[in-house]
Amino acid sequence: MASTAVTNPAGQAVAPEILALGEAMVEFNQASADRPDYLQGFGGDTSNFCIAASRQGARTGFVSAVGDDHFGRLLIDLWQRENVETSFVDVDRVAPTGVYFVSHGPDGHQFDYLRAGSAASRYAPHALPLDAIAAAKVVHLSGISLAISVTACDAAFAAMSHARAHGVQVSFDTNLRLKLWPLARARAVMLEAIRQTDICLPSWDDVTELTGLTGRDEIVDFLLRCGPKVVALKLGKEGSYIATPDERRVVPGFAVNAIDATGAGDCFGGAFIARVVAGDDPFTAARYANVTAALSTQGYGAVAPIPTRATVEAALRG
Repeated sequence: MASTAVTNPAGQAVAPEILALGEAMVEFNQASADRPDYLQGFGGDTSNFCIAASRQGARTGFVSAVGDDHFGRLLIDLWQRENVETSFVDVDRVAPTGVYFVSHGPDGHQFDYLRAGSAASRYAPHALPLDAIAAAKVVHLSGISLAISVTACDAAFAAMSHARAHGVQVSFDTNLRLKLWPLARARAVMLEAIRQTDICLPSWDDVTELTGLTGRDEIVDFLLRCGPKVVALKLGKEGSYIATPDERRVVPGFAVNAIDATGAGDCFGGAFIARVVAGDDPFTAARYANVTAALSTQGYGAVAPIPTRATVEAALRG
């Protein structure tokens, strides 16, 4: 497979600062609620995260597998355009690339997935790029990375263990999808993952389901006791609640006329981690990420509307 390795001015390959592990899919997003037309795009939470981080200037790489099919080639082309390192993406000659559909109605957007037996779900620990993981600054995973199959879950935990053994931070987005697994199993597996996490990026609906708690402070207290050093609780248009063992506060959202929130939480995570890697404290990173996520809701699809760093900085100045 062709690689999109980032090079320095001397032409030497530079290791990605941020590696994301999970499943990417091709998206078909309904053009409007009253029409059956679908626009082809791209999705998959950790891929969205990776592209968002790349558009903010971070060096990123994606760890996964795609099918040896048209959709897999579309994803590889996407990552190459987005300056995401693809040498850690395997091509499965047997299994297909996953796809999903987004429909819009009076109750919001609905997701329907065709991902059972996908190439990414067959990913296993032996395929992990251990040297790249050890050289990264952050390795990112999500609840979906754990849920798509037993082997993918094993790979995710092996990646977390290897990262932590080499002093690499682990970030984790809950992204609870109960179509993939029952709540009891999701709770057990995800809470164990959170114990191996340095930066936790939960959304409100996910974390209330996982913990049974409903107060912001009791939720972040619970998560911090599990082990993360930073919790960035996503609150939608309200912004985010950022907590460390020493400080916590709401970082207000950024007002826009939103038309499609698909992937906004992934966009927040990618922007947040990109800014942490760049040296921002969590509260400054959250302000930047809130704006990035808000701007991403002004277009349809998970990837196309993700803003660039220049666009975000212009909005921050405004």
